[in-house]
Amino acid sequence: MALPLILVSIPLLLLAHQLFQRLRFKLPPGPRAWPVVGNLYDIKPVRFRCFAEWSGAYGPIISVWFGSTLNVVVSSSALAKEVLKEHDQQLADRHRSRSAAKFSRDGQDLIWADYGPHYVKVRKVCTLELFSPKRLEALRPIREDEVTAMVESIFKDCTNPDNVGKSLPVKKYLGVVAFNNITRLAFGKRFVNAEGVMDEQGLEFKAIVSNGLKLGASLAMSEHIPWLRWMFPLEEEAFAKHGARRDRLTRAIMEEHTIARQKSGAKQHFVDALLTLKDKYDLSEDTIIGLLWDMITAGMDTTAISAEWAMAELIKNPRVQQKAQEELDRVVGFERVMTESDFSSLPYLQSVAKEALRLHPPTPLMLPHRSNTHVKIGGYDIPKGSNVHVNVWAIARDPAVWKSPLEFRPERFLEEDVDMKGHDFRLLPFGAGRRVCPGAQLGINLVASMLGHLLHHFVWTPPQGMKPEEIDMSENPGLVTYMRTPLQAVATPRLPSELYKRVPYEM
Repeated sequence: MALPLILVSIPLLLLAHQLFQRLRFKLPPGPRAWPVVGNLYDIKPVRFRCFAEWSGAYGPIISVWFGSTLNVVVSSSALAKEVLKEHDQQLADRHRSRSAAKFSRDGQDLIWADYGPHYVKVRKVCTLELFSPKRLEALRPIREDEVTAMVESIFKDCTNPDNVGKSLPVKKYLGVVAFNNITRLAFGKRFVNAEGVMDEQGLEFKAIVSNGLKLGASLAMSEHIPWLRWMFPLEEEAFAKHGARRDRLTRAIMEEHTIARQKSGAKQHFVDALLTLKDKYDLSEDTIIGLLWDMITAGMDTTAISAEWAMAELIKNPRVQQKAQEELDRVVGFERVMTESDFSSLPYLQSVAKEALRLHPPTPLMLPHRSNTHVKIGGYDIPKGSNVHVNVWAIARDPAVWKSPLEFRPERFLEEDVDMKGHDFRLLPFGAGRRVCPGAQLGINLVASMLGHLLHHFVWTPPQGMKPEEIDMSENPGLVTYMRTPLQAVATPRLPSELYKRVPYEM
């Protein structure tokens, strides 16, 4: 008799709590929430578009209930400034799902840590040590090596007699650059040889990444409705196995670096930096492992996603592609390849990268912030424990702050210099405030480098029989926004053939 009573009373208590919250606080408006499930069944799969639609109906700040959890979504630059600057400290905690809590050892890393002494310490390590201008410059040859390897690979494929005139899967080449670049920066490892064959550690690394994604996706509904969790128990054993496997690989790589350092001194890779700074910053092994995997999680998908969207826009807009190529021909010429030191002389190329990040931010809702106290935003109450999302995708397309916001027009950034590293709240691909992405400059450099090489070396056109305007520009659902239909394009070489060789660099 007791069990049915408990099953009935839990939802009623949750409903009463929800009603109490709404009567006690002046919450932002929003779509009507259903008992127990809230708005979960009304949210369309591509959430940032759905929230932008709701903001059109209810205003720039809305309440969305994920089960019994209040989520506040802001979609204007003025409100983004309130969230990320004026009330930044009160909103700097993280909402950790059960899987995020497991992966991060309850916030022992940077991405999932709540705001406090631990976060301040690891953030300092990232800003002053891992992503300092000096280290980014020291690691530049790795980025240039990988981008020239991509060019060589595309050249081989598009000049193969069997492939002439055929389209190539652009994402494949961008994904290889992003993967090799981040594993080399973080671990000092290129898991793939010159023939594209992956070694044993690389296969293990890939398996760990895909298993992590699978485990993370397995809990969706029960995350939002706490009383349902007993029906969807956390697979403790699967998470423990995953964690042990990840740690085993990371420790083996750390051990290799420790031995190499004793023989030949410290290198610039993140793993070496963290191991040599361990005592100075009092970093536990869990924190070092967490930080290395943060770099991989945050850096692997986002750069490839941003470059793919940019290429789609350049193929849709041949005028822009041609203008960027004219700038490259003028500055770099036809007798050498571009390097990152050319960036300062390539303002249009930089504007192309910026415009792609405006229209297609890789994390369109950022990661949710959580309020650590009661706070007011836009005149509404945000109770302690609520999640706050900034819809950077909607803000970057807001006609109130952008002229012709849906048009891909890089010139807008030559007419007005707009910061995109967290100081201008109209453009926030990397967030802002205490939780701004510490690797923003690294991401910008890699995206600009990929685009510069792709445009300098090749002319890009749609597959035969497809018009530029027919390219599918819709997004896949998820935390990061892959193109729903991966981009296919025809690459035609435009430089002398000797400029398509990889420039390998070992460090």
